[in-house]
Amino acid sequence: MPTYLARARDAQGRSKERRVKAETIKDARSLLREEGMFVLEIKEAKPFNIMETDLDISFLSSVTVKDKAVFSRQFASLVNAGVPMVRGLGILVDQQTNPKMKKALAAVSADVQQGSTLSESMRQHREVFDDLYVAMIQSGEVGGVLDEVLNRLAKLLEDAAKLEQQIKSAMAYPIAVTLLAVGVFLGMVLFLIPIFGGIFESLGGTLPAFTQFMVDLSKWMRNPVNLAIMAAVVAASIFGYTTAYATRAGREIIDRIALNVPIFGDLIRKNAVARFSRTFGSLSRSGVPVLTSLEIVRDTAGNQIIANAIDGAREDIQAGGLISLALQKANVFPNMAIQMISIGEETGELDAMITKVADFYESEVEAAVKTLTSVMEPMMIAVLGGMVGSILVAMYLPMFKIFDLIKA
Repeated sequence: MPTYLARARDAQGRSKERRVKAETIKDARSLLREEGMFVLEIKEAKPFNIMETDLDISFLSSVTVKDKAVFSRQFASLVNAGVPMVRGLGILVDQQTNPKMKKALAAVSADVQQGSTLSESMRQHREVFDDLYVAMIQSGEVGGVLDEVLNRLAKLLEDAAKLEQQIKSAMAYPIAVTLLAVGVFLGMVLFLIPIFGGIFESLGGTLPAFTQFMVDLSKWMRNPVNLAIMAAVVAASIFGYTTAYATRAGREIIDRIALNVPIFGDLIRKNAVARFSRTFGSLSRSGVPVLTSLEIVRDTAGNQIIANAIDGAREDIQAGGLISLALQKANVFPNMAIQMISIGEETGELDAMITKVADFYESEVEAAVKTLTSVMEPMMIAVLGGMVGSILVAMYLPMFKIFDLIKA
């Protein structure tokens, strides 16, 4: 799409230069007029950087939860301030730094100018705006409360980003320590043990069994063929896991195992319940039908076993059952969450009760993450110490024999 450079005056009479993307110069003028600008001069601009050329680099970037949260908050502020939708989208397109988000918003803005609704335009860009986002936008358009829905979306996405960041932060330490431990171990096995192995062989004598094992392991790992075999095994394992997880049966098996892993399984379950409650509550408060909400939540569950439970509950509710009883059948959701949802159904305050469930389990996830971090820190230190210590023990065991050999 061509870019036009325009010199125009705003409502206060201030002269400004603007870059506008449009199909024709006439469309560019119309867009500026809709934004309340009086066009003094306009001409086609030559691209000055890679972001404004026809080269599409959006595939190199990804849209994060935080990107969508920031956009939702800014868009809500513009809508609430009475800024026309097209003008608001144009402002946000100019401010956007994420190439993929910028490309999608520019296309959405163009579709809206041509008469499409915002939700219909966003539905064409599922890689940026998922079903949850589109459904809530559509409900906001129908109810005439788009600014409220956008604020609700921003809060939902901000909470999701915060929870995601907490889990990533908790995992960063054990992953870093594990990589350090493996790196130190491999470095000592590949470079340190051979030096001592040469000394031991030159002095003669029989090495202790553990030391001999480490020397043999070092020789084996230094063989290029064996290293190629190890790399092939790792690559095959990753490929096998990815292929299995791409199938429904494989995904069910892996996700069921994940839910039963000590410590981590409980964290996964609580995180899923918090995500389900927060998302379902937001959709319900926005006026999205229950069955549609459950379908969207099922697709964003993040665990196939929990998604199956939500899908089963959806079928039961479609037949006239209660949400709490339908979820209880799957035996996946904690009893406390089921009871709180049941109370919400009985009192007619399901939205408020589901929000409390989300608040409770998000705090539970935060506490579980802190507990996991405190438990794993000493464990990882012990593992690192054990791996390094095993090398040191292997080197020091033959020392007494070496001294005897030197004296002889």
